[in-house]
Amino acid sequence: MIDLYTWATPNGRKVSIALEEMGLDYRVHPVNIGKDEQFAPDFLKISPNNKIPAIVDHQTGRAMMESGAILLYLADRTGSFQGPDRWATLEWLMLQMGGVGPMLGQAHHFLRFNPGKAPYAEARYGTEAARLYGVLDRRLKDRDWLADEYSIADMATWPWISRYEWQGIDWNDFPNLKRWYLAIAAREAVQRGYDVPALGQPIPLP
Repeated sequence: MIDLYTWATPNGRKVSIALEEMGLDYRVHPVNIGKDEQFAPDFLKISPNNKIPAIVDHQTGRAMMESGAILLYLADRTGSFQGPDRWATLEWLMLQMGGVGPMLGQAHHFLRFNPGKAPYAEARYGTEAARLYGVLDRRLKDRDWLADEYSIADMATWPWISRYEWQGIDWNDFPNLKRWYLAIAAREAVQRGYDVPALGQPIPLP
């Protein structure tokens, strides 16, 4: 059994989707970041950076924080979803961790939650969001997945793209990414993992 400490954010959904895809038994512990529950001392013992998601794997006795590290741990543990070219999978996973997540997160902050307060920041992060969408769209022009097979790179990136409504994106500009997004949205494991913890949030569909 794995204890999953999470909330309904892109980073949280990465891990719940992976757990569903890998068929691992897990128990959900909601950490309501809107109520600052991520700063509770007991959670700090598991996640020293006070961020969700985090896991405790009772089979191995290991506690893990940081979504990318957790995905790699789970993929290694199950021997799955790393693809035939592990370096390609890691390459695109690192793009998500270092680019897609941080930059789209800034786009959310300025475009969604603080519109009109910082026009320069809105333009900067809106432009960067569109640039990253373009990188992903070009990658998917002649392939179904970011690496050679559906992998943790896709699981990591997809939840951030699921917040496209917050990012000022015109899907007409990114047909390959749209096809990829809808293909992943149709996966039953993704549908189960998206609404964790269960708040009744449907997957947005363009």
